[in-house]
Amino acid sequence: MTKGACRLLAAMSLCVCVPATAEIKLLAEGEISATALDQSHLSGLLEDGETPKAQEGGFGGAIAYSGHEHLYYAVPDRGPGAGETSYIERLYALDIRLNKTDKGFQLVPRISATHLLKDQSGRFMTGDASAFDNVNSESSRRRDSEAVRVSSSGTSVFIADEYGPFVEEFDIATGKLMRNVPIPNKFHIDFPSKYIREELNKNLVGRQSNRGLESLAITPGGDRLVAMIQDPLIQDCNHDADRKLVGHHNRILDIDLKSGNVKEYVYPLEDPKNGVSEILAVNDHQFLVLERDSKSGSEAKDKKLHLIDLSGATDVHGYKSLSDSGLVEEEAAGAPHPVYVQKRPFLDILQFGIQGIPEKFEGLTFGPALEDGHLLLILSTDNDFSRTKNTRFFAFAIDRAELPNYQPQKFSASPQHHRHPKPSGH
Repeated sequence: MTKGACRLLAAMSLCVCVPATAEIKLLAEGEISATALDQSHLSGLLEDGETPKAQEGGFGGAIAYSGHEHLYYAVPDRGPGAGETSYIERLYALDIRLNKTDKGFQLVPRISATHLLKDQSGRFMTGDASAFDNVNSESSRRRDSEAVRVSSSGTSVFIADEYGPFVEEFDIATGKLMRNVPIPNKFHIDFPSKYIREELNKNLVGRQSNRGLESLAITPGGDRLVAMIQDPLIQDCNHDADRKLVGHHNRILDIDLKSGNVKEYVYPLEDPKNGVSEILAVNDHQFLVLERDSKSGSEAKDKKLHLIDLSGATDVHGYKSLSDSGLVEEEAAGAPHPVYVQKRPFLDILQFGIQGIPEKFEGLTFGPALEDGHLLLILSTDNDFSRTKNTRFFAFAIDRAELPNYQPQKFSASPQHHRHPKPSGH
């Protein structure tokens, strides 16, 4: 199969690829054009002078299934230019269809509705890195949306932000903020800044710069959110010879939505240079974690899904540091060496013959079950608002024997509440 056959410069395309195993098959690839415009009705260009305010882009980093037919939701990140524009944060409704053809399958994605996100005062959320307050509070307007999950009601979504980091619930129909989900202080920095390397200045704890909450899962019953940051917290890292932060232990944050109680678990990275891009619930204690390197094409070496289990893992909520020296201090103070989450490789993305391996495989969600009973898994890529790189989607068929304890998410809303609501524009 030629590269051109797989990478049509069109809003939608087809790419049927050779499966790596009999248990997990790559059925098809689809695309949404990098130059397509959304339904926000925003006119004009952003401050970079070239990106339309209504351009679709950056949304392949966060995708979630609604539980109804072909309807999914996605959120773009902070826009082009690493936070240098006044890009308005938004929520997309996606229609993603896997059609059977004589030659296999065709994956057809499209954005069907756009909802601009607002705070409780009606002010637009923005990707502008300077739109924050000096205490890094939730009342600031700057957001870098990196993960989304649909609530059990089916009428709202939880969105994880990389700047704060924050987790918030938004009403789908209006795009309005409903509530903030409390995040432990250890995840927040004390001295926010608009500059990329802000943690090298004063911050000794909290998320690394541009490495906040990248991943979010919701348990099948909708009662817990499970979140992960992209890289280990500052206090969970060691320093290498060049004084750069090096961390092996990433925290998994488990939040009870009713009580607000939290637990934390240790996720060991395969390589400290890797980052975590997404987490997806299989049931209430097993999850798929997307861990990857930052390379593309032939340089890409590690892009995998890992199956983890929280059962039996130590709750490290009270541990101040998970660095090598920090764990020694914790043990000296009487705390046991933590039991990490159980972890095993589940799917190696690089083994499926995908053409033009992108750097950022980031979105992950289950979809409706396939006709033959296999599970449908959708993987998507973040194009970083490139005007030349399309957003790519990949449909995998998962034999249920691979995930025997899989439980689909339950929704309390009747089907009509899942219909595409009227888009909220400018």
